[in-house]
Amino acid sequence: MRTGIGYDFHRLVEGRRLVLGGVEIDSPVGPEAHSDGDLLVHAVCDALLGALGRGDIGVHFPDTDERWRGARSLDFLATVRRLLDEDGYVVANIDTTVVLERPKLAPHFGAMRRAIAGALGIDPGAVNVKAKTHEGIGEIGQGRAAAATAVALIVKR
Repeated sequence: MRTGIGYDFHRLVEGRRLVLGGVEIDSPVGPEAHSDGDLLVHAVCDALLGALGRGDIGVHFPDTDERWRGARSLDFLATVRRLLDEDGYVVANIDTTVVLERPKLAPHFGAMRRAIAGALGIDPGAVNVKAKTHEGIGEIGQGRAAAATAVALIVKR
């Protein structure tokens, strides 16, 4: 068994789509990013890459590479799945938390779990998504940023 921890943080700006866990969510702001900015999926990628000992998302999908401009983060996750397969690991479970003042995310948790699980080829029951606010404190609390964390457990096939 191996574990990994992932974290991502993005500034929120007007005119960008808000995509979290592969699901587009109605919002006047979205993450400033090179890709689609799906910070939840980015945190999951980092947790899995960490568990594999394969660096982080910036090593595999650098924002200096034009191939990744506007890319779907779920495609990053599908690539990480191939690395898991290469190394002989499967995902046992993933637990995540998104920190975002608004909009409310609970209505989207099921779709997020299914999208993440689908990209990884695992049961949605192995993926947990939670959300917290920052109670109006700091950049996140004032709606100017968002963050996500993820913990992943992988096991040898």
